Amino acid sequence: MKNPKVFIIILHFGNPKNTEECLKSLESLEYDNFETVVIDNTKENRGFAGGNNIGIKQALEKGADYILFLNNDTVVEPSFLKELVKAGESNKKIGILGPIGGKINWLYTKGIHVTKDVDYISGACMLVKREVIEKIGLMLEQYFLYFEDVEWCLKTRKVGYKCVLVPEAKIWHKVSSSTQAESFSYIYYHFRNGLLLARRNAPFFIKLLAYFVSFLVYIKQLIKSSSKWTKAIKMGIKDFYKGRFGKYENWH
Repeated sequence: MKNPKVFIIILHFGNPKNTEECLKSLESLEYDNFETVVIDNTKENRGFAGGNNIGIKQALEKGADYILFLNNDTVVEPSFLKELVKAGESNKKIGILGPIGGKINWLYTKGIHVTKDVDYISGACMLVKREVIEKIGLMLEQYFLYFEDVEWCLKTRKVGYKCVLVPEAKIWHKVSSSTQAESFSYIYYHFRNGLLLARRNAPFFIKLLAYFVSFLVYIKQLIKSSSKWTKAIKMGIKDFYKGRFGKYENWH
């Protein structure tokens, strides 16, 4: 297929300058068959999965061959999309591609960004084939923020596709613009959703170890001072076991 149609989804949340810079960089793309949609998460924050799911439905209706998920706090190089599509078209078994990937540490239920072999592609810039989405479905909105991309990649691999790192596709990412790194939200969602990811995807014995480690971490926080980090960790772990998912503000 020559120049497959790419549908680019950008979530806008609270920083117009970031979104404007991202869109400006897309004007110089060395690729001529793409369409861009901006999903506004400012008035009603649906989270990463909720916002992107709206865009996914539009993309499928409009006949997209690929869907690109791109953070609004990124700036791209002109050749980045061309390089991603080129890699995707080189092998039918490649399902998800991107310039940022990571490995999963199941014991501590977190992802670690790496530059070689990867378990997942970061949702900050993730190109997905239409056929993959048709097989694995939409993103899980229980996560609200963080780890949706990791689960999607795991599901993609389970149905027989590969997740491939494409370092030739260059972007610049202003890390954690939507939730400041190590803020309450950042810590809370990482601890809660890391456990959710393990429960849904980890091997049984690894899952038990992850639960055990979470209890140790919780007990450790009880004897610490009442810092922002301590509160976020305890709340994230507690809400996981209480089955509280989605947006944090919905129940507190």
